[in-house]
Amino acid sequence: MRNDKDNLIVKLTFELALDVISFSEEIRAKNKFEMASQIFRSGTSIGANIREAQNAESKKDFIHKFKISAKEADELEYWLKLCESSEFYPNPNEKLLKDLKSVILVISKIISSSKQSKFSNH
Repeated sequence: MRNDKDNLIVKLTFELALDVISFSEEIRAKNKFEMASQIFRSGTSIGANIREAQNAESKKDFIHKFKISAKEADELEYWLKLCESSEFYPNPNEKLLKDLKSVILVISKIISSSKQSKFSNH
């Protein structure tokens, strides 16, 4: 098994997923199952795709997996904003929102620098 301990984005997305699980359970406890499922799926998918990217077959595959993660992060941000704006859902905590913003920035930077890289593999 590879060692992801020193990989910042793997670590950040794993920790984000744990916070997403907690928040989705908080929503599920209020019998808001659809929203809980949407948040759970998009929030845990970010890190899953980042992990897949660590074993990418090519630079193109690596970038593609990160782009999927970026889309999932944007989707998670959308669901969390809906929760913030609706009186029927609990508000996500500041840590979750802040951590998501950090993940989005790191993913964007990795995609950008990977596209500019002259190397044939990531």
